[in-house]
Amino acid sequence: MKIALVTNGPAPYRIPALNRLAETPGISLHVIYCCKREPNREWNLPDSRYTSTYLRERIIRFRDTYIHNNPDVVKALRQAAPDVIITTGFNPTHLYAIGYGLYHGLPHVAMTDGTFDSEQCLSALHRWIRRFVYARSQAFIYASLGGKRLYASYGIPDERCFGACLCVDNSAYSSMPDQARPFDLLFCGRIEAVKNPFFALDVARRVAGRLGRPVSILFVGTGSLEQQLKQKALLYRDQVHASFNGFASQEQLPGLYQSARLFLFPSTFDPWGVVANEACAAGLPVLVSPHAGVAGELVLDGENGFVAELEPNLWTGHVLSLLTDPARYQQFSERSRQVVSRYTFDHASQGILTACLAAVSGEAAIRPA
Repeated sequence: MKIALVTNGPAPYRIPALNRLAETPGISLHVIYCCKREPNREWNLPDSRYTSTYLRERIIRFRDTYIHNNPDVVKALRQAAPDVIITTGFNPTHLYAIGYGLYHGLPHVAMTDGTFDSEQCLSALHRWIRRFVYARSQAFIYASLGGKRLYASYGIPDERCFGACLCVDNSAYSSMPDQARPFDLLFCGRIEAVKNPFFALDVARRVAGRLGRPVSILFVGTGSLEQQLKQKALLYRDQVHASFNGFASQEQLPGLYQSARLFLFPSTFDPWGVVANEACAAGLPVLVSPHAGVAGELVLDGENGFVAELEPNLWTGHVLSLLTDPARYQQFSERSRQVVSRYTFDHASQGILTACLAAVSGEAAIRPA
């Protein structure tokens, strides 16, 4: 079976799963990328072991999103000659690929990292396009239960939906030797308003006041608010010992997570949040807002962390309950590793494969007469 996947750009948390899919006997995978890297990404990427094509970049920025318009995807698909096409979005490039598949009678698999909540602000036109495409798709891949709920809202039955989780190399985070954890708290992500780094700093300040000692927090990542955050941290320097690592490579991340005790994830919007996978794999309890997809699925309230609205005093209390109770902290830490162990590249690869097999099995029904 020849599979063509059309997606925006390479992502470090998807490449290993795609490598496993490409190594499956009887499978040929060709990934067609709209660009090599979107402007707001600083990822360093693992090696890919599948055929890939990078289209001529044509990117339009609209607010905080990037729209890809690559007509040459048609030529790339013609050369790939797939048996089934997967698309991961609804940019013009994806729509060209879907149109190519419809014209040639090829089964289509829709794949999303989005959720029911993340798509509530879509326009009527965006929803119409989704209904049009979904009515002509044979299988559907979701990354989270929120994605499955999204498909259900369009009337898609469970038996046509297949899970392909977002994940990291859990062993890279859990195999490191035990070491001292000099930081009480860790924030890892883009230093942008949507990730709420100032909230994390404020929580650290409040925890210090309650503990009667300075609290240390490590910020990992870069962004447009980095200098403002550093200036704000200086105002709290007697209470909060804030360190700024900047951008971290994939190889550096495990050690950084292992250097902290608790992970703060106060995002105001995130369809999933792979940083929570990394934190759980390193044995960190996670505090997360209900606005991230991991809430209630990877991060279980009262088991391996807390799911709490963005109220500083509430978060302060949760942090204190773990930093001041070693037995409870250890219980949460062990539970984090248990829960994340289900999120693996093999699981993700199998989900993609099963969806494609299901789509192809009904191929005769959509072939032109």
